[in-house]
Amino acid sequence: MDIQSSTELNEPPQMLPPPPGTFVDREELIQHVGDFAVSQGYVVTIKQSKRDRVVVLGCDRGGVYRNRRKPVDESIAENSRNRKTGSRLTNCPFEALGKKEDGLWILSIKNGAHNHEPLKDISEHPSARRFSESEVFLIKEMTEAGLKPRQILKRLRQSNPELLSTPKHVYNVKAKLRQGNVTVRNFKSLRPQKSAVRNNYQSVVEPSWRQRNPPRVPNLIGGRFVDSQSFVSIDVINPATLLVVSQVPLTTNEEYRAAVFAAKRAFPSWRNTPVAIRQRTMFKFQELIRRDMDKLAMNITTEHGKTLKDAYNEVLCGLEVVEHACGLATLQIGEFISNVSNGVDSYSIREPLGVCAGICPFDFPAMIPLWMFPIAVTCGNTFILKPSEKDPGAAVMLAELAVEAGLPCGVLNIVHGTNDIVNAICDDEDIKAISFVGPNAAGAYVYARASAKGKRIQSNTGAKNHAVVMPDASVDATLTALVATGFGGAGQKCMALSTIVFVGGLTPWEDKLVERAKALKVTAGTEPDADLGPVISKQAKERIHRLIQAGFESGAKLLLDGRNIMVPGYEHGNFIGATILSDVTDNMECYKEEIFGPVLLCMQADSIDEAINIVNINKYGNGASIFTTSGVAARKFQTEVEVGQVGINIPISVVPPFSSFTSSKSSFASDLNFDGKAGIQFYTQSKTVTQQWKDLLSNDLPSLQFPCPNSDEASMQLPGS
Repeated sequence: MDIQSSTELNEPPQMLPPPPGTFVDREELIQHVGDFAVSQGYVVTIKQSKRDRVVVLGCDRGGVYRNRRKPVDESIAENSRNRKTGSRLTNCPFEALGKKEDGLWILSIKNGAHNHEPLKDISEHPSARRFSESEVFLIKEMTEAGLKPRQILKRLRQSNPELLSTPKHVYNVKAKLRQGNVTVRNFKSLRPQKSAVRNNYQSVVEPSWRQRNPPRVPNLIGGRFVDSQSFVSIDVINPATLLVVSQVPLTTNEEYRAAVFAAKRAFPSWRNTPVAIRQRTMFKFQELIRRDMDKLAMNITTEHGKTLKDAYNEVLCGLEVVEHACGLATLQIGEFISNVSNGVDSYSIREPLGVCAGICPFDFPAMIPLWMFPIAVTCGNTFILKPSEKDPGAAVMLAELAVEAGLPCGVLNIVHGTNDIVNAICDDEDIKAISFVGPNAAGAYVYARASAKGKRIQSNTGAKNHAVVMPDASVDATLTALVATGFGGAGQKCMALSTIVFVGGLTPWEDKLVERAKALKVTAGTEPDADLGPVISKQAKERIHRLIQAGFESGAKLLLDGRNIMVPGYEHGNFIGATILSDVTDNMECYKEEIFGPVLLCMQADSIDEAINIVNINKYGNGASIFTTSGVAARKFQTEVEVGQVGINIPISVVPPFSSFTSSKSSFASDLNFDGKAGIQFYTQSKTVTQQWKDLLSNDLPSLQFPCPNSDEASMQLPGS
């Protein structure tokens, strides 16, 4: 190793400026810069502030002084008066500038360089000398009692031996109290044992949304997880215990606008980022998902209720999409046609749209977000994600991993809410495309409102998936598939086979089907032997009960009733046992509506043609399966059934991401589906370029006629030909 390299290794690490971003209010901006400075070991002060439009933040070492005395020649008597020693805080060229534009504060860095070393110890930081709120009021009481600053400090240290403040700091607080300023800064007290390690941002300052009990789910705006300023929250309930897991805020309009602004601001640089770099971010992202797979699965089970095994499989299905995004460059290759006319080439390219948005349901809190934003951002778009308010935790955890993977500030943003946020997304002119998964009525509403604004929209909605069972089907394999896909996830998934059409009658299958369903263990999803967890909410449980009762009252036979099940240790949970209704007809409410619960509806048909007709007249067209050993019957079913996905001797399932997830009829509204080539086409737009590189002679005159490259005559009329 040479001397120069050795010297460079011994140099102190360079301090970083805070990341630029967009903030709702001025105090949030100042807090962001100040907190980041603590993690880097420097001190930020407000150098100049115009409260309405501009705030300038500069750097001071804060208590580290240097001598201002200039070297003088003592032999010169006239300079003796200049020998007086003075000192001041070390100046630093660093400056961060916050400007208010359109109601939002935008942080930019004028000069990110520092001319001093970082603080080595948190005890040197002025924040460490600040008093807590309770200490400020104690100072006020002791001052009124006539105690001096040193006496006050001595008593404060009896209860807080680690207090680093000096009598001067006590005096400053007393002065502010005399002026009527009881708040005295923001009472933020940093303890010396929390070392100001560089880049250890979270260890120094715990976010406010984590400090709440129960914790409050944060928004992600401009690369920062921030607690919403909204006073209205929705409780996220563990459906097995009915305990509050967290609270999700109804994001304010200002915060939503800040998220869109951040996404719009990040788009130009992100779209110009080479696709190879975007792919590398996805490689790192999938690595981090694998690392935290268990945490994600546990969060899904806690908030949704599905079993841990089911939650783990959900994350794996979403992970496949991220892995698919790692190779997205080859799918964005355009086409090139050389010499379409005399010296003229034509080629097409795919370009990102801009700001896109995703609205997610509760049934797959990890997989559906992973359907959306990895493909969108890898194509070069920026994204606004609205998770379900019932189980938002997995989406936020995935966003944390995406930020850790290196996704730049503003590329991915998260906002929470219900109808108001959905309406804002549909109406916002800056959002170019919306991906929606959810109930049928909500999907139709979003599609109509968003498309009326000229947006691209893909809307995957309700389902009533059928399984046609032929008399020659393999009994054990068929029953296993029907029970697994009918009751898995408590039936709360759009791929569930909720209706079975038995060709030739139910009688040979009835007893064995009921026996298999009864064997399912109903308990909390965190239990190791759980087969069937709770439904998402009390309201969902009541709705499922109502539809079961309506089917029974309409003439359906209740082969197995799971409504009155009691789960030991979880008596208050939203549990419904496996339920089977037979003799169901197409005019019953339980068949017309999507039950979205652990309920199997059994119908009968005399022939495969009748069974196919039952599937085709249903308004939903997500998918259907046939179970048979006859290749002729399977081929007939595959050809004639009118659904998006067909299973032959298997349930319909989430297809690999390189093959698009397809739906039809009322289950889907769009021309472009999720995943595969269609997903790339949805998040990009095609641009055709026609070019000619040819010197124009001075005597060449351009033609005013329309050029047609298919005609030799027309090709002679192109400019310069």
